[in-house]
Order: sequence, then structure tokens, then C-alpha cells
Amino acid sequence: MKIAVASQNRKEITGHTGRCRKFWVYTIENNEIVEKELLKLPKEQSFHDSSPFEPSPLDHMQVLITGGMGAGLARRLEQKNIQALITKETDPEKAVKDFLNGTLKTEPFEPHEHEHGHAHEHSHH
Repeated sequence: MKIAVASQNRKEITGHTGRCRKFWVYTIENNEIVEKELLKLPKEQSFHDSSPFEPSPLDHMQVLITGGMGAGLARRLEQKNIQALITKETDPEKAVKDFLNGTLKTEPFEPHEHEHGHAHEHSHH
């Protein structure tokens, strides 16, 4: 199994996945981390700048752990059979271990990032 963790600064879990271009990729065997490598994406391969239909180096992941993600991106990952998880945990390795132990605390997906909660009022006369 492969687990990707969004980590733009390579130390902490990144909150804005759409623009993130650095991911720690953990290879898991028998519920243990056997390998950890840094995946760096060119800008055009970030989720924000790529099409959902283009192949991505992240397509081979089973799980993507991040600090924040819109519902649209979560659906896009789901279509590629990637389980997207949002957590407040900031340590990538601890998040992966917690996930493997079934103790990772997760958050709900954010509403789509392009709709910043604008209320539309309609008046009917």
C-alpha cells in the first residue's frame, strides 16, 4: 500500500492540497512503513493546475493525508480510488502511523474553495 502525505515544507502536513507540490510517499507492508520518499510535482501537475483526466504520479496511492482539501478535490481522488483524509495532525509520519493504527483523527472536507460562503438573497415582491 502507498500513502501520500501533502507536505510542501517537507516537515509538516500542508493545508492547501490543491497547490501543494511536495508529498511524502510512504510504502506500507504488513502495516509497517518500509520506505519513505519525497515526490515533487512540477507546477502543472499540482491538483490546481492539472485536469482530473490527466495521469498523475499520485494515481498509484491508496490514501492521501492532508491538512485541508475542498470537496471537489476529494471527489476527484475518490474517482481514482484514492482515500482522501483531512487531519489536524501536523507530523506526516505520526499521521501515517495513526492511520495504520486506526487512531488518526480526521476532519470533514471543506466546501468547494471557489465559493467563499457568499449568501445570495432573493427578494420576492
